[in-house]
Amino acid sequence: MTQPAAEKTLVLIPARMASTRLPNKPLADIAGLPMIVQVAKRAEEAKAGRIVVAVDDQAVFDVVKAAGFDVVMTRQDHQSGSDRIYEALQKADPEGKAEFIINVQGDLPTIEAEAVRASLRPLIDNASTDIATLTVEITDEHEKTNPNVVKIVGSPISETRMKALYFTRATAPYGDGPLYHHIGLYAYRRAALEKFVSLGPSPLEMREKLEQLRALEAGMRIDAEIVRSIPLGVDTPADLEKARAILTSRQS
Repeated sequence: MTQPAAEKTLVLIPARMASTRLPNKPLADIAGLPMIVQVAKRAEEAKAGRIVVAVDDQAVFDVVKAAGFDVVMTRQDHQSGSDRIYEALQKADPEGKAEFIINVQGDLPTIEAEAVRASLRPLIDNASTDIATLTVEITDEHEKTNPNVVKIVGSPISETRMKALYFTRATAPYGDGPLYHHIGLYAYRRAALEKFVSLGPSPLEMREKLEQLRALEAGMRIDAEIVRSIPLGVDTPADLEKARAILTSRQS
């Protein structure tokens, strides 16, 4: 398997200013830089493709621009991150040069470069795969029954990959064997992203409150690469302190 040329890949990082649990989240200082800039730097380390940050606030736009990264302004009324990155794709690549789009959430300041690169592999290895994502085996017993930990039910393709059959907040599948935590980092074929955002919310998506079910209900294929660790998503002040400690440690 060979990674695609960087010019064929666009890494889009959506950042919303509104956050009830952590106000002004994209601008939160982590090891001397705003969080959104730290995320862009992690994406840069992956060397997967051109990086564009999609924002909905002028202050965030300005700090990203000042840090030397490409940035586009998007609407504030998007219902999902996928809608935001699709608008960003149209603005950042109107000529349609990018064949692959990686969606790295703007609250993953400690994500490892390898995880970003891994998200592309299912698309490169199998032309019938529409969307790729990441997963990790659950080792904490409490997470197996936690509805905030999204599980992926999949059919194994290899030791490091599975074909997604379902995503759920429930404990599944039933019986002996490992359970897998879905990591919300996605890579899309361009046509797949265009199709996905053209679909309305699906019944199971609304019931489970999981956007990726829209794709499965529409017959799209999602494959998941199995990785070793879960990137820290920063949603609370406690998460922010963890991220600060991790990046400070890496810099020392």
